[in-house]
Amino acid sequence: MESFATNFAVTLLALGFVIALAWVCLHLLRTRLQPRAAPGRADDALRFVRALPVGTKERVVIVEHGGARWLLGVTAGGISTIAHWPAAVPADTVSERPPVGGEGH
Repeated sequence: MESFATNFAVTLLALGFVIALAWVCLHLLRTRLQPRAAPGRADDALRFVRALPVGTKERVVIVEHGGARWLLGVTAGGISTIAHWPAAVPADTVSERPPVGGEGH
């Protein structure tokens, strides 16, 4: 008959193996399922900005996608758009225009 110490050691080894296997599986799942941005499109992901509860199950949420911001109303029955702010145009793509009303006034 095997001793208690031997059985305990085998059980601990098996437990350590199962924990290590679970950690490896979770690590692989996290890296494989995480959304990746295409080169040059780092802002393509949906980003949570802020939420404000307005009731027990209702919230007003601000999210950002592609530089544009959306104000959403979230309820138990659905999601509705309250407001939308388009993405800001980068300064280097804006053409120089003379001031409105002419020059030299």
